[in-house]
Amino acid sequence: MALVTPVQISTNSDRFQQLKIFDESKAGVKGLLDSGITHVPPIFLRPPEDLAVDAPLSGDTHFTVPVIELAGEHAAVVAGVRRAAETVGLFQVVNHGVAAKVVEEMVAAARGFHEAAQEVKRVYYTREKEKKVKYGSNFDLYRSKFASWRDTLFCAMAPPPLHPPDLPLLCRDITMEYSRQVQALGSLLFALLSEALGLKSDYLESMDCAKGHSILMHYYPPCPQPHLTLGTNRHSDPGFLTILLQDHIGGLQVLYQNEWIDVPPIPGALVVNIGDMLQLLSNGQFKSVEHRVVASHKGPRVSVACFFTLDNYPSARMYGPIKELLSEDNPPVYRDTSLQDFNAHYYSKGLDGNSALKHFMLQQ
Repeated sequence: MALVTPVQISTNSDRFQQLKIFDESKAGVKGLLDSGITHVPPIFLRPPEDLAVDAPLSGDTHFTVPVIELAGEHAAVVAGVRRAAETVGLFQVVNHGVAAKVVEEMVAAARGFHEAAQEVKRVYYTREKEKKVKYGSNFDLYRSKFASWRDTLFCAMAPPPLHPPDLPLLCRDITMEYSRQVQALGSLLFALLSEALGLKSDYLESMDCAKGHSILMHYYPPCPQPHLTLGTNRHSDPGFLTILLQDHIGGLQVLYQNEWIDVPPIPGALVVNIGDMLQLLSNGQFKSVEHRVVASHKGPRVSVACFFTLDNYPSARMYGPIKELLSEDNPPVYRDTSLQDFNAHYYSKGLDGNSALKHFMLQQ
């Protein structure tokens, strides 16, 4: 199918038809840009009411995103993780055990896939939820108020273990190796977070928090009018934990005390943020952070997100506030739910700027 042309996008007044044209091109935002557009198409424009309530970028130079040295003294590491998880909900880690060469090759492979010929990528383009490897743009394309300026290759790595030939050849070997190393890092982080809650180090892992993960390779093409759209709309992540590898371009922002704070790229560092399910398990002690990615003239920006959750995996386990954390002074804030029910609600509403956790609160 031919690329979307600027004429097709700009002259069609029916939003659904515009979305359909964009979707059926299977070319993503990258293909749209390659077609020669010089203006952001209407489907990507943030509505006036969204721009009007946008929190300002912080000018508070006293606040910086925490950076935790994982090779440091154990008690200090646990204390640092606790502070960050309870206040910001996001921190960066260094000396994390993921090899520098693997990090470098993972970014290059993600970029390589998204910059490959359309014929290579189109094979993986789908909106079928059950597919373990899929390429697309905006999982909530038909539900969002505006589309985000981003394409994604989604890979459900486990469980069960992904069969390597299911992955595109361009990024196959390094994705399998990055998955192996980031899985080990995830297990370490869950141990630290368990101790930060005053629990045994294996507590969260025994609840299958580290059992499954998906890797998402995001690609943000340069935007001709970045002030009119976003790379990713404001949201929190639905899973237990996210580990993000971002390149040098920047653009990630976290909402802290109602101000947007830049999360600057640090060479060799990985970004860690608390997800909705971990906020639920901790009964609100840990914060699932809201974040977004701004669009930019610069780029393309490449990031690789590892979501620790159980995507498309049938599990009867129910999750609710951890009983050991509850007391008369700290009653449960959330009701029990399965991951399937939580994810179904999260994905059905899309990235609408509202937390999915509100739906699971006992008193609203």
